[in-house]
Amino acid sequence: MSRTGKKPVAVPAGVTTSIEAGQLSVKGPKGTLAMPLSDEVTYTLEDGSVTVKPANDGKRARAFWGMQRTLIQNLITGVTEGFSKKLLITGVGYRANSQGKTLKLQLGYSHDVDFAIPEGIEIKTPDNTTVEISGMDKQQVGQVAAEIRRWRKPEPYKGKGIKYAGEFIFRKEGKKK
Repeated sequence: MSRTGKKPVAVPAGVTTSIEAGQLSVKGPKGTLAMPLSDEVTYTLEDGSVTVKPANDGKRARAFWGMQRTLIQNLITGVTEGFSKKLLITGVGYRANSQGKTLKLQLGYSHDVDFAIPEGIEIKTPDNTTVEISGMDKQQVGQVAAEIRRWRKPEPYKGKGIKYAGEFIFRKEGKKK
């Protein structure tokens, strides 16, 4: 079993971290992100790193330990590089177009689907069958991608729908005579 929680999280140059009022805030070139602190874990800000240790020997504290370290790592990665997801649209007549703060999807319904882009998320459509979602918050990027995909999940017979780049769709054999 690996002990991810034992490794300190390195804070790169240009990024500042601070603990105030029960929150860890991270400020970097892309912006600022904050996370509430857990009572199950102790946090230590050292020169150029953040260390996370369980507050006690309880099972709950040990369970929170690695997760809290990963959440801090995601905050630091988010303010420096950001996160992105890529969706691919497959199907005749299925397409997407980003217009200002809305994403217009044509997915075979009798109407177009207008998806309002949340604050802090950037959506690009390099061509009409590709949607690139990017932002600082990993959870928010994944949530937006899941909400867009929910409009037309890929079906197993022809593979039509919205899928993540790199996702394998298990194909079923059609009806036989």
